[in-house]
Amino acid sequence: MFNNKNILITGGTGSFGQMFTKTLLQRFKPNKIIIYSRDEQKHFEMQQVFNNSCMRYFVGDVRDFKRLNKAMMDVDYVIHAAAMKHVHIAEYNPMECINTNIHGAEFVIDSAIQNGVKKVIALSTDKAANPINLYGATKLASDKLFTAANNVVGSRHTIFSVVRYGNVIGSKGSVVPYFKKLISQNKELTITDDRMTRFLITLQEGVDFVIKNFERMYGGEIFVPKIPSMKMTDLALAMSGGKPYKVIGIRPGEKLHEAMITREDSLRTLEFEDHYVIKPTITFTSKPDYSKNAIGEEGKLVADGFEYASDTNDWWLSSEEFLKKSYEI
Repeated sequence: MFNNKNILITGGTGSFGQMFTKTLLQRFKPNKIIIYSRDEQKHFEMQQVFNNSCMRYFVGDVRDFKRLNKAMMDVDYVIHAAAMKHVHIAEYNPMECINTNIHGAEFVIDSAIQNGVKKVIALSTDKAANPINLYGATKLASDKLFTAANNVVGSRHTIFSVVRYGNVIGSKGSVVPYFKKLISQNKELTITDDRMTRFLITLQEGVDFVIKNFERMYGGEIFVPKIPSMKMTDLALAMSGGKPYKVIGIRPGEKLHEAMITREDSLRTLEFEDHYVIKPTITFTSKPDYSKNAIGEEGKLVADGFEYASDTNDWWLSSEEFLKKSYEI
């Protein structure tokens, strides 16, 4: 579906954007891939790797509507990956986080509608489900903006959906490269709480899920993949070869366990073979049958009170499986 199309990736110089670009170039023949990011140095570095004739590099911030609107001219598909993502930095710089994650989302929506973009998928996080920190709260607000955007397109045909998943193995700023750095420096690994669990997904798995959902989407859905959980203590032991770790105490805004679907969402959640779909809260316009997606896959409502959380997940990653995933990315 991406052949001869123009694709824009906000935050495109990040880990996800680079893997998405690599995958597009390997599997499709896009007309243009537009990388939109405010980091000049990352643009320079990415250009050394991806210098195909279809590549376009736009230095710009999602908070700059005029620049964003120019980048989105003639675009067919948008992946919105730009965000402030570090919990503690967001807590210390709340207005910056709000401006990027909420107002930036608003600008992406407005620009996509104005430019007649066909489909938009915004990336979310497990921290948006019952958030306890500002980052999670802004991503929940962003999710609401994107799902509700389908009700304000009028006669235009732009559709918006969200993809929500857990910790990405190997992405910049995640625990795996941090642990690798400590190991390379012969330092002790640190765990904030030895009960902590997390959902884990590789970059490639995340990219593949987003690509598939461009085919599945009607607009308004939050797509959630079925992925494994892992105890952070098991992750540390696997990476260090069984060496002791240090428990330093849970940080402000951090949860012991993450959820991707809350009990409150269960009344609107459909289960498919390899993923879940949270239906939009309100649909003023057309009401598609979300139980059968655009490629014919069928789902059914989950039980009332269902919750998809990292500590009660029925799929757990072993140390061997984690190490294979970690070093294959």
